[in-house]
Amino acid sequence: MAKSYASFAEFYPFYLSEHANRMCRRLHFIGTSLTIGCLVALALTGNLAWIAAALVCGYAFAWVGHFFFEHNHPATFSHPLYSFAGDWVMYRDMLVGRIPF
Repeated sequence: MAKSYASFAEFYPFYLSEHANRMCRRLHFIGTSLTIGCLVALALTGNLAWIAAALVCGYAFAWVGHFFFEHNHPATFSHPLYSFAGDWVMYRDMLVGRIPF
């Protein structure tokens, strides 16, 4: 049974512990960057296929990181909203150097 968290601030340390492997974090970063690119393409073209591409990019890279490098299950399965927020906060934290890339 998945632990429940009272807030995102309580969840985020757990989220980071699930991303201890540097390659997993790098794959998340690549997937999130590609997702941003897909969303920009959506805004520029109006082609809704970019939404599917954004989802595939974001999740495929992250799941490869978890299954092949981190050897755990993505938090998306048990905490989808907090996990989604965690992806973006970790991305920012990597961009600003708080978390090693």
